[in-house]
Amino acid sequence: MITFSDIQLLRGGKALLENATATIHPGDKVGLVGKNGCGKSTLFALLKGELSVDAGTCQFPANWELAWVAQETPALERSAIEYVIDGDREYRQLEQDLAAAEQANNGNKVAELHGKLDTIGGYSINSRAAELLDGLGFSQEQMQWNLTQFSGGWRMRLNLAQALLCRSDLLLLDEPTNHLDLDAVMWLEKWLQNYRGTLVLISHDRDFLDPVVGRIIHIENQTLNSYTGNYSSFENQRAEKLVLQQAMYQKQQKQMAHMQSYIDRFRYKASKARQAQSRIKALERMEKVLPAQFDNPFSFEFREPSALPNPIMMMDEVAAGYGDNLILEKIRLNLVPGSRIGLLGRNGAGKSTLIKLLSGELPAQAGDLTYSQGVKIGYFAQHQLETLRLDDTPVQHLARIAPQATEQQLRDYLGSFGFVGDKALDKVGPFSGGEKARLVLALIVWQRPNLLLLDEPTNHLDLDMRQALTLALQSYEGAMVIVSHDRYLLRATTDDLYLVHDRQVMPFDGDLNDYHKWLTEQQRSERREQQAAKPETTKDNSAASRKEQKRLEAEFRKQTAPLRKKIDKLDKQMEKLAAEVEQAETELSDPAIYDAENKVRLNEQLKRQGDAKSSLEEIEMEWMELQEELEAMEAQFQGNS
Repeated sequence: MITFSDIQLLRGGKALLENATATIHPGDKVGLVGKNGCGKSTLFALLKGELSVDAGTCQFPANWELAWVAQETPALERSAIEYVIDGDREYRQLEQDLAAAEQANNGNKVAELHGKLDTIGGYSINSRAAELLDGLGFSQEQMQWNLTQFSGGWRMRLNLAQALLCRSDLLLLDEPTNHLDLDAVMWLEKWLQNYRGTLVLISHDRDFLDPVVGRIIHIENQTLNSYTGNYSSFENQRAEKLVLQQAMYQKQQKQMAHMQSYIDRFRYKASKARQAQSRIKALERMEKVLPAQFDNPFSFEFREPSALPNPIMMMDEVAAGYGDNLILEKIRLNLVPGSRIGLLGRNGAGKSTLIKLLSGELPAQAGDLTYSQGVKIGYFAQHQLETLRLDDTPVQHLARIAPQATEQQLRDYLGSFGFVGDKALDKVGPFSGGEKARLVLALIVWQRPNLLLLDEPTNHLDLDMRQALTLALQSYEGAMVIVSHDRYLLRATTDDLYLVHDRQVMPFDGDLNDYHKWLTEQQRSERREQQAAKPETTKDNSAASRKEQKRLEAEFRKQTAPLRKKIDKLDKQMEKLAAEVEQAETELSDPAIYDAENKVRLNEQLKRQGDAKSSLEEIEMEWMELQEELEAMEAQFQGNS
């Protein structure tokens, strides 16, 4: 058990925590949340033994094995899989001891060490490491690459795999999804659900937190506030404390009135109908972002573009790639004002290639790609953070693209992105990744783009900034194409999903849950193909053999029938609970429910929403476990057939 008792943590003379108390029980999965700079990473440093408390006590079992993600990856001539195995320090030590015992011809010691290796699962360590790397998006070939061959983002994935391989009692993960794509995030989510130790997780991805954690510790006002339930439950509980504050209620009303005014004015005007429909959808979604918006320090919106050509861009039979390596072909896509497209697809399928193609950074290799006159592109990608001038200030960066604006106008604008007071005059060099990302976004928003291309825009952004970005994107009038592992952002801001797969870019008929099912089926299909590709032993292909095979298949169907029936039953329950959540959220989207006299109704709907979401998550976890069990049985049957 981890116990924080009246602890004080000071940094630079500033108290991050004061008389803070909390308890984490063995096996707990805890989400640690709070604004940037509140002390989350400092608390991790305390648990890792890198610093001590200034007052109070922090206690946990001395024999616990801790694991966390290293921030640096040495540039070694060492293969990826061997580097990951280095995460199991006990295994490496036993390996060395065994080599020494064999060299000394010490038979008793050799036998003893083989027993220890068996106890810790040493004989399966290569397959376990390969499984982790596969889940995180590494190909079989990449597993043998040297560390020097990987970029910074992929090296962080290797560090994550190393931490997961360690047989830990306490796992500390600080923003583990930052360098992952959606597929890897979904895999990691499932892995953490099955992790048996104690987990403390810092994340700004609410859809990742919700199915993983069962408690939230919120750092606010220099204290540790503990909440039972996942992140959505925490938001609802906290919202109940804030919802009756009149000033915040007025802010919400102002936002909704502004959007409703636009809808009333333009919904029947042909040229603006799509934008009006987007605002209607945004109003329907607004409740989801309100709880965290009450005290949000960020508040900005995309200014109306100076022009909205229709269509904005047209692609006909377009192909793209790098040299002789063709990535995409036969793309047909038109973007018009109000287009809101989220790109799905497996790692390496070509999502970022498509974004680069749309931005003009990558030329088309074939076909016709046409931009209408007056198109202004706003392109956000992680590599653009590196283009910032480190010796310049945010004001200087903005002044270069806004030479006519006064310094006060620039500082007022930058304040809405969190660069308040002298922060707008600080050099960019020491800025964190999140601050640099906010500055790049501020520069893009100022230029009033009518085509917005976003490649993982939420990396390094905290929850408040993600909420502000989500709200701003909901009322954006131009065309938008986004790649993101943040499922909440995708759900809240996109109207259409496109799948990038097998060199094609096609509309995806379904939602993110359907994409997860598609992904699972793809992986299952690949396993079947791998089984089929294995060299087969000589088999009797007689009629009797085929008859025996059919008999075995019939027996297998009978054996798995109860399991399939359970899965079908859970599918129906999930549909029913999803409808319950949707009905509750419809009720909560009514502004009148936040009036003081409707507090009982509000609490009823919040409870209804929370209960349904909680039940849905439990059933989803059970569904996934049964699905995995069925897949394992199918794989075993295929292997024995």
